[in-house]
Amino acid sequence: MRTTQKTLQKMRDVGEKISALTCYDASFALLLENAGVDILLVGDSLGNVLQGEKTTLSVTLDDMVYHTGCVARGSSKAFIMADMPFGTSQVSPENTFENAAELISAGASMVKIEGGRVMAETIKFLSLRGIPVCAHIGLMPQSVHMLGGYKVQGKSTNQANKLLEDAVILEEAGAGMLLMEAIPAILAKEITKKLIIPTIGIGAGVDCDAQVLVLYDILGIYSGKKSKFIKNFMDGAGSINEAVENYVKEVKSKKFPKSEHGF
Repeated sequence: MRTTQKTLQKMRDVGEKISALTCYDASFALLLENAGVDILLVGDSLGNVLQGEKTTLSVTLDDMVYHTGCVARGSSKAFIMADMPFGTSQVSPENTFENAAELISAGASMVKIEGGRVMAETIKFLSLRGIPVCAHIGLMPQSVHMLGGYKVQGKSTNQANKLLEDAVILEEAGAGMLLMEAIPAILAKEITKKLIIPTIGIGAGVDCDAQVLVLYDILGIYSGKKSKFIKNFMDGAGSINEAVENYVKEVKSKKFPKSEHGF
């Protein structure tokens, strides 16, 4: 039986940590779920790690539909979340629904949308029509040009207050989960305490309900720039399967991330 949003909410409610990794194909989908990964995120990071692009901006909806289908066919237990690529959610709520519906039809259980309170109307529109949404705040790769690069967000008091307000607004709009990327750990902890829905952290400290990393980063095979929050789990592991199992164990036991992996 496949993990559901209700399952993840129950895990959050009882304090059980949730493990997530990006996944782009059927073979890794099976390996990851057998190693205990709860959420498979079909990320637009495939633009970087699979397509060799410098940003995620060139990834298309067709790309995401294709890879979501691959992951869905390769797995039977893990919860599948798919990114809405650039330009597919920054449109009208009606057009966003049409785009999101393609990802759900391909096998996703939830779509992830970057953006703060500006996306509240869209998230409400989708959630009322049966499409679960994970909101994404903090560092948003699709806004890299607007943000002036891949920089930590929420460091100033004003920025922190805005992110906290955004999180509450997005939950009230109907978001079923919230991903926070590259924000101070103390802020992520405060947001997690404030919300009812599960929070996912990537470079956001150990107090988030879930942790996610890019698969190719934990296996040490991505040649691009390494972020501070990355840990190579192949170090000391005898196989890819063991590395993924070690990642899951460290997330579940709160051994990862440590302070050196955060801000």
